[in-house]
Amino acid sequence: QVQLVESGGGLVQAGGSLTLSCAASGNIFSGYYLAWYRQAPGKQRELVARITPGGNTNYADSVKGRFTISRDNIKNMVYLQMNGLKPEDTAVYYCNRFPAYYSWGQGTQVTVSS
Repeated sequence: QVQLVESGGGLVQAGGSLTLSCAASGNIFSGYYLAWYRQAPGKQRELVARITPGGNTNYADSVKGRFTISRDNIKNMVYLQMNGLKPEDTAVYYCNRFPAYYSWGQGTQVTVSS
């Protein structure tokens, strides 16, 4: 069974930075669009950023210019570099294919204090 394991979250002050990582069991990312999603308390899960197999990226307007998604096709990893964090970025962050395909992992909590 495929497992997605997100890590790297934490508590930071507004303006701070974090780098999230996502590891998958097995070679399940190769050739697919990958994405980071987030879910804030009381809100629906939303797409944050996505990346094509070739490395082209697309971002939600709310994070454009602050977040950077990247992938390592050899290591079967996907990353999210988050700079200039804002309190409204507080959420549980998840990785998956785009569109989402696998069962969701446990996610990693990002909390930004004002």
